[in-house]
Amino acid sequence: MDLHKLIAQGEGEGLEFKQKTTHPNRISRTLVSLANTRGGQVLVGVDDTGRILGVRDAEEELFVLREAAQHYVEPPLTSLRFQEVEEDGRTVLIVTVPESLNKPHRAQVAPDDWRAYVRVRDASVQTSGLTEKLLERQQPAARFEKIPLSKQELAVIDYLKTRPRINLAQYMKLVNFGKRRAYQTLIKLVLHGYIRHHDKEKEPYYTA
Repeated sequence: MDLHKLIAQGEGEGLEFKQKTTHPNRISRTLVSLANTRGGQVLVGVDDTGRILGVRDAEEELFVLREAAQHYVEPPLTSLRFQEVEEDGRTVLIVTVPESLNKPHRAQVAPDDWRAYVRVRDASVQTSGLTEKLLERQQPAARFEKIPLSKQELAVIDYLKTRPRINLAQYMKLVNFGKRRAYQTLIKLVLHGYIRHHDKEKEPYYTA
């Protein structure tokens, strides 16, 4: 494992830097967001700028991570992998979180308060009910097959080749659809894996 090459990628959808794990319910949100999206890795002992600081006590960090995965995530995450890497006398923990076969997972944020998260760029973002329903349909082992797309459906794909996102109103204008038909078309494309739905800003939007 080339730690420097991994760090050089920077934080993103599949990579998170953590200086340390302070409490199971905080790291559980990161673990859940990765498992609910496409999986990824957490580097413990690396700060937000990518500096290798190392962990003071690797066993203590591992205990917190296992506690989070087993008792602060529902259903628990049972397939995490841990690797200790030494760099200039400092220990970094590489936590690999596979994409889950049992979505959606929820993290405990307070007593009797469990919430689902997904990964959007380099952040763990709380989901809505709609996203959770989509996650239930998007298991890696049973994803919908790619389907032939209509001209109006292809228009979204082409639009997103040159722009970072599209919202419902923009799509309605693009293909001259009414609100209900446009929304159904976008959700169909999400379910079949052509585009991705994001709903934690003021207005939901879609990306490639």
